[in-house]
Amino acid sequence: MLFFVIIVFVLSIYLYCIYAKIIKSRNMVLEALSGVDVQLKRRYDLIPKLVNIAKTYMEHEKSIFEKITELRTDAINGTLGSKYKFNTEMEISMALSNILATVENYPELKANETMLKLMDECTDTEDNIAAARRFYNSSLTQLKNTIEIFPGCFFASFAGKVGLYDYFKATQEERNSRKWV
Repeated sequence: MLFFVIIVFVLSIYLYCIYAKIIKSRNMVLEALSGVDVQLKRRYDLIPKLVNIAKTYMEHEKSIFEKITELRTDAINGTLGSKYKFNTEMEISMALSNILATVENYPELKANETMLKLMDECTDTEDNIAAARRFYNSSLTQLKNTIEIFPGCFFASFAGKVGLYDYFKATQEERNSRKWV
């Protein structure tokens, strides 16, 4: 009888540890997603400043500014972690790259001290977003491994919404534009 009680106790501890690991992994993904969101909010705050300064110099590029303003609004209103928001964020990155590349054609804008500072902040923010996305993807891999490998796969359903997250991925357009050496 004592042997049976010990086995049940050890098994209960083991099952609890599996469940706790799943919850910890899920919370790590949520934390990482929150870190991405913090960096994206920083980007959202920079976009209007960048657009306002660039507009005064770049009258011919009106469509770029309308596009990025529309994307920013869509992204702010999007659900964090959804595929739609991920795709919108990728489009914003490409639109910002277009603006920064277009600035090169306007020497007086390129010489504007405020614009230079904003461009540096945008570059730093994009680097921070990339790092936050890598951390998120790493956390998501850990969660997926935990819930897909035995015995975690049996307990994942008890831990709530653990399998509903997607990876940040490069768009097909970004993959096609890469030059492989």
